[in-house]
Amino acid sequence: MFPVVAVDFGGTHIRAAYFPSEEPEPGSQTKLKTLAKEGPDAVIGRIENAIRSVLPSKQEGLRIGIAAPGPLDPFSGKVLSTPNLPGWEGVNLANRISESLDCPVWINNDANLAAVGEWKHGAGRGVNDVLYLTISTGIGGGVITQGKLLLGSSGLAGELGHMKVTPEGPLCGCGQYGHLEAIASGPSITRIARERLKAAEDSNLLDFVNTPEDLNPEILGQAAQEGDPLALSVIQDAGKAIGSHLASLVHAFNPARIVLGGGVSQLGSLLFIPIQQTLEDEILHPAYLRNLKILPAELGDDAGLIGAMVYARQN
Repeated sequence: MFPVVAVDFGGTHIRAAYFPSEEPEPGSQTKLKTLAKEGPDAVIGRIENAIRSVLPSKQEGLRIGIAAPGPLDPFSGKVLSTPNLPGWEGVNLANRISESLDCPVWINNDANLAAVGEWKHGAGRGVNDVLYLTISTGIGGGVITQGKLLLGSSGLAGELGHMKVTPEGPLCGCGQYGHLEAIASGPSITRIARERLKAAEDSNLLDFVNTPEDLNPEILGQAAQEGDPLALSVIQDAGKAIGSHLASLVHAFNPARIVLGGGVSQLGSLLFIPIQQTLEDEILHPAYLRNLKILPAELGDDAGLIGAMVYARQN
């Protein structure tokens, strides 16, 4: 059994973990600041240092899996665009790491690899068809079909948050209008709540914060639990948008499991109930729901790291 070092990095942190076996418990791990403003050469150097720091010794047959911000090309190992990492366009991350450490390297989108992690060792384990959606600062996802990560012809499949759900909807961070991310991500539901609060809707939200600018999804959840009508309405609207979107995805992929992760999913039943109700209302036929379960993610921040380990072992 060959060892794997898995890396998960973004605009804030680099995490690396050494996995001596297929089990999801690492033998050692580390976490460093990305310091993205220093540019790709400096960040790649820190990734290499993180990998070396978790290796107990020189390892025969070592493989490396990397969960990176996308979009990227997993076939060539090249980063195409990274909004929170300046200067990375066209950088071949896989080749750079492989040449430095003299071992094979596989990279993929961090949300895709979180889907792999949840499928193999989290809430999706035991089935071969899984939809994974992470609802946080942005909305990403991944599709596991017949036990394989769906990549698409260029390795770009699975951008489940950047699909239009409202034709005349709000502007998304990607520059398009009406994407799910612009409606149901953490910043989006916070923005909607602020706008409605400033429009003098009935609400007790100012009992929880000093100004509307202090709102966040966690505070909205607290207020909703106490029955605040505006907070409840905003979260329910987000849940309905997610449920409607999932109905379309269920028609396309017919999963056995839908796994929802990310910080906004921590709203729990406040979000999950309108998701489930909307999905049931909009599904084409009850057969799609017969074996389908919608579950919260289990692996938390480790999903991408564990998914990178699994991905490196599968290739």
